[in-house]
Amino acid sequence: MNIDSLIMAIEKKIPTPKWDKSKPARMYIARSFDVNVPGSKIENLKGGVIGGSLTQGKLEVGDEIEIMPGRKVEVGSKSTYEPIKTKVRSLFAGGLQLDTAGPGGLIAIGTGLDPTYTKSDSLVGRIAGVPGTLPPVVGELTMKTELMQRVVGVSSDLAVDNLKTNEPLMLSVGTATTVGVITSGRSGSADVSLKIPVCIEKDQRIAISRRIAGKWRLIGYGIVQ
Repeated sequence: MNIDSLIMAIEKKIPTPKWDKSKPARMYIARSFDVNVPGSKIENLKGGVIGGSLTQGKLEVGDEIEIMPGRKVEVGSKSTYEPIKTKVRSLFAGGLQLDTAGPGGLIAIGTGLDPTYTKSDSLVGRIAGVPGTLPPVVGELTMKTELMQRVVGVSSDLAVDNLKTNEPLMLSVGTATTVGVITSGRSGSADVSLKIPVCIEKDQRIAISRRIAGKWRLIGYGIVQ
């Protein structure tokens, strides 16, 4: 009852974005999983599945896609990330199989990937899209910061202090979450070294959380410089 009025109010305050389908396809991966049941015969095995929402462009069955930062590779004592390339083998939305998918809703993409790459949400936080068009992978960044006056999620009226050098933060970038340590904190900006690299582009917005009383609490946002 009154769902139409609720939707009208949401659209008035938060209008649906104008999607640009002419741009190269890009999707933030929010889920990844293995759809094969234990004991499946080899000839019946299906490739890994990734899920999320397209933010631009469109995808068709048969398209080639690239996933970045990709898979983690251990080389000696160092870890690197290698991009993954595969093809779209199937598209689903709302339980319906599609030939083409566009922005504005959740979709599942069946791929040709080994299911061990996608099981248990192991690709969550990555970006999928047209090869060669995705944002760069970075391990450190500079951001302009906008802090809230009060901490979100605590019962007391707790003010947000300025960011400090060497302070750890939890950063949410799209569907990715990574810990960053401030290497240089200044009024209104900060340089951050990331524990897990992410795909990010200039002017992208990042949610900033600080550890308070043993829990990560939202304290503001940053804009990549």
